[in-house]
Amino acid sequence: MDSLVTRIGVGIVGFAHGHVDAYCRAWAQNHDLGIEVIAGWDHDQERLSAAGTTHGIETYSDIDKLLGQVSIQAVVIAAETSMHAELVEKVASHHKAIILQKPMATTLSDSDRIVKAVARHDVPFTMAWQMRVDPQNLKIKALVDSGQFGRLFMVRRRHGLPTHQWPEFGESWHVDSRMNRDIWADDAAHPIDFLHWLLGVPETVTAEIESLLDPKVPMDNGIAVFRYQDGPIAEISCSFTCSAAENTTEVIAENGTIIQNYGDVPSCNAPRPGDAEGLRWFLTAENRWTPSGIASPTNHGTRIADLAKPLAEFLHKERGPIATAQEGRTSLMMTLACYVSAREGRRVRLDECATTQI
Repeated sequence: MDSLVTRIGVGIVGFAHGHVDAYCRAWAQNHDLGIEVIAGWDHDQERLSAAGTTHGIETYSDIDKLLGQVSIQAVVIAAETSMHAELVEKVASHHKAIILQKPMATTLSDSDRIVKAVARHDVPFTMAWQMRVDPQNLKIKALVDSGQFGRLFMVRRRHGLPTHQWPEFGESWHVDSRMNRDIWADDAAHPIDFLHWLLGVPETVTAEIESLLDPKVPMDNGIAVFRYQDGPIAEISCSFTCSAAENTTEVIAENGTIIQNYGDVPSCNAPRPGDAEGLRWFLTAENRWTPSGIASPTNHGTRIADLAKPLAEFLHKERGPIATAQEGRTSLMMTLACYVSAREGRRVRLDECATTQI
């Protein structure tokens, strides 16, 4: 990042999504990233005050005053998901670059508002998807794209959190239907976007999503199977009652297999052997496992904080968007189609959902 000679002023719009605190700390600790967090806004005054103290930034109760600051060239939107569309429209109208926290929105109609606002005002925009920049995931994609594994037959991504075991989680905004759909929309969106990034847009999805631990904290376990034309069959398996795990990704292909462990919170944070290999692959012709040599972080917070660098590169125009607004909409459509399948008990075509306001 030595080529970053200028500093970009950033404003934070909403501190609901905790990931933004990791970015702020990383930018403050790594001056060579060329990002200075100047100010923040939040509709929740207690949360705003805490963020101002934590990050040593100026705070605004009036968002227009924050956006009127010429020293702020870019904005990270990390407010509650139901507010994303309105905030993107406002920030885009002030011609600031936008980093939007996942998921994009709670409805396709709101995602359409975001896509239109970004296009209308022609502002730089990226979704903040950590899985798209994780070094091991990048290696998986490079291996798949290289063609050496031949046709893909099956892809499985297991993903989880222990959130629904936390007594206080049921009081959080994440499970408030006015602010967010539920944990499936909020966090199963990660592996769904991973499949979108790795494989493209599927033809259909079949899903089962249930509230098994506490009906007041819904959709805590689910499985979705996405079918692609002529293969592969791709599955996400998500548990938000999971305290420990290991295997994260499996790719079964014509010429071999790719295996990844320790790629999410339960697997990354749980104890593991000191010499455990995170990513390895087996090519049938070679008849041996090849370790990637890419270290797995000792905790998942490191993975989240590591997104600060590619976000900085995006703001400095050293890389393109991690995910465009249109890609964000497509990943949301894939996520919401799972609800349709689970509710109606059937396989759902993605083109059914393309223009449906789910």
